[in-house]
Amino acid sequence: MKPRPGGAALALLLSGLLAVLLAGPSYAAPEEPAPSVALSRSEAAKGADVTVTGKGWRPGALLMLLVCGQSTPELGVIGGTNSCSNADGQAVTTDAKGSFSKVLSAAAPPKPCPCVVHVATVQGEQAVLDTELKITGHPEEPLPATGAGKLAVLTEPRLDGSGSLLTWFGAPPARTLVFTVGNLGSGPVKDPVFQLGTAHGVFAPQWEDRQWKGTIQPGQKAEIKLDFELSPGAHGDYQVSLQYAKKLLATEPWGVDRPWGVTLFWILLCLVVPAAVFRIGMVVVDRLRPRTPGRSDQARHRSVRLPDVTVRLPRAGRAPAEGPPPAPGPGPGAAPHGTAAALPWFTPDSAPSENHPNRP
Repeated sequence: MKPRPGGAALALLLSGLLAVLLAGPSYAAPEEPAPSVALSRSEAAKGADVTVTGKGWRPGALLMLLVCGQSTPELGVIGGTNSCSNADGQAVTTDAKGSFSKVLSAAAPPKPCPCVVHVATVQGEQAVLDTELKITGHPEEPLPATGAGKLAVLTEPRLDGSGSLLTWFGAPPARTLVFTVGNLGSGPVKDPVFQLGTAHGVFAPQWEDRQWKGTIQPGQKAEIKLDFELSPGAHGDYQVSLQYAKKLLATEPWGVDRPWGVTLFWILLCLVVPAAVFRIGMVVVDRLRPRTPGRSDQARHRSVRLPDVTVRLPRAGRAPAEGPPPAPGPGPGAAPHGTAAALPWFTPDSAPSENHPNRP
């Protein structure tokens, strides 16, 4: 059978239409705007107010605004937060669109200019942006030669230290991050500032600045030790991250044991307190309940032991000892003091005597 001339073209058209229908409409994901910061003035006198506005930040993010010296937008804050006027910093929270506006005082930083307005997130994913600000009357000096240096981690970081008895009872777990870095740049690195972050589970790390005192010359290496600790009672899987000059250098996992001493303390507390309350309650009830005289007398009589009484009877066939006749008793059936009682089957008249005719 001879195929039709337009059959191949029709099949190709149908296959293309089917592919388009299966693929569906394609939309390009809109790019998220990059964070930006603008200042109401680029130059201000010491203590003057500067309005800082920002856009493109994460909605609901908490930001910290600082005026820092010895810094540039390209290199960032070289000396860390030690170069900033921390006492005059401001905190602001972005709105639902990621924007903010805050008045910041142009306080003189502890380091000379060049100066910047440092804006950084406090929690969650880290975002940092520096904007140049010139402060009139503040000294200005050239930047140190640390920008030419380049640090790299040469060995695998390790965590030194162990828990103690206090940690077992909820004290903050503490460790020392030990690693070796080398200067791969052409200039020395003096007093580098590292960022140390700790993250629990899937949460973002909380970053803290750790400055190491010393100078690393080009081509040299140095062992760095950074101490840190977690919050009291922390336990679970943690991850320690190391960052320098906005570059992640290394990460190290850390499994923190549960403080079983705290659990044991609460278990003992739940057992001892109810037992003590029960004992105190029983003592109070025993003191307050009414006393029954009969029951107390019976209990007292049961506790007294009566002495044993021995009754001696005269033997049959033996004459009683000579002596004065016994005094008349108080009545029938009652024995005088010191004599044996009469047997119940004999009456006083029928008792045998010595002159009885039947007595041998």
